[in-house]
Amino acid sequence: QVLLVESGGGLAQAGGSLRLSCAASGLTFSSHAMGWFRQAPGKEREFVVYIRWSGFSTYLAYADSVKGRFTISTDNAKNTVYLQMNSLKPEDTAVYYCAAGPAIGGSYNSEASYGYWGQGTQVTVSS
Repeated sequence: QVLLVESGGGLAQAGGSLRLSCAASGLTFSSHAMGWFRQAPGKEREFVVYIRWSGFSTYLAYADSVKGRFTISTDNAKNTVYLQMNSLKPEDTAVYYCAAGPAIGGSYNSEASYGYWGQGTQVTVSS
């Protein structure tokens, strides 16, 4: 059974930082794409970043809105994915979701590529 558990959300001031964690169990990182998505109030859930591995290569992509401010990383020994969020803006306020899906090709910035989701963690950025 695959289980994704996010933590690290909370309240930050604009310009501040937060680090989210996603502890995964029941899956092998090397055969999955791991993604972060977010959903702001009244809006559709949107892609933030993904990471996947193929052989010795690592592939990742960020949404334009977070590029240069957010960084995804992993601790494969702990099966944990992190999202370091710097220079936070009020528009980053959302529930952030960790997701996992088989790395078999497709559009990894699409929700449809992910079959496993965490419960979400709230991030609120005040101005």
